[in-house]
Amino acid sequence: MVLMGRLRVFEIHDQAWFPSLLRDQTTDVLQIIFNIGNLYRPIVHQLSRALRETGTVQILDLCSGAGGPWLTLSKDLEREEGLALNICFTDKYPNVAAFDHAKSLGRIRVRFHSIPVDATQIPDDLDGFRTIFSTFHHFKPREARAILQDAVNKRRGIGIFEAGGRRIVTLLLTFLIPIATLLLTPYLRPFRWSRLVWTYLFPVIPFVLWFDGVMSCLRTYSLQELAELTSGLTSRGYEWKIGQERGGLFPIPITYLVGYPTRKSQSAAPSSQS
Repeated sequence: MVLMGRLRVFEIHDQAWFPSLLRDQTTDVLQIIFNIGNLYRPIVHQLSRALRETGTVQILDLCSGAGGPWLTLSKDLEREEGLALNICFTDKYPNVAAFDHAKSLGRIRVRFHSIPVDATQIPDDLDGFRTIFSTFHHFKPREARAILQDAVNKRRGIGIFEAGGRRIVTLLLTFLIPIATLLLTPYLRPFRWSRLVWTYLFPVIPFVLWFDGVMSCLRTYSLQELAELTSGLTSRGYEWKIGQERGGLFPIPITYLVGYPTRKSQSAAPSSQS
């Protein structure tokens, strides 16, 4: 049950004034939490169906942070659905070191765009099924709708997935994030002494992750609000699916908004995806 209306609050690591070193270390921790907890496993079927409908295995991941949940999610999609994906990471503040590390592991087919990419202004040469994990709430309704409208206009599939939500259980789980940060930081790679300084000596990273986690929950769009954002965006043969999936280690629903051109409209207008 949604506790309240969506609040217009801010997150620290989303601010331009937040030092890039601390921002990168914040997203590094989020990435390892996503992958160890495999938080987004419940949406494997929804994402797989959308990719099959659009006929592509090319992913354009927006607002990637340090790579989000893809190290585990891509393996789930390959093992359970037979989809070997090619993933391009992009971000407004690219965490190049993390992208390099993900690529060096060789576990997934990944490349990254080292030039900043704003999800509201995606260059035409960046192709593929668009995904946004845990960051769609950063955008104001006008911006969020523009992101969806751009996908419709350019005949691109798009998947929005959020683990946060304005629910008691989700808000309570945010208090575990600082503990997870303290436990997992020594295992982050590449190793950096500055991680230890800003996690243990001056616990800025645990605080930012907790604060931003709470703010994320309060900013997340509800199912009804997502439906309102997509209202009127179906006139060009575009299909939307909105809902929640449950599963995994944590008892929280994953909210999804998935859109793609219908088969009829795709046959009428050839897609450039491959």
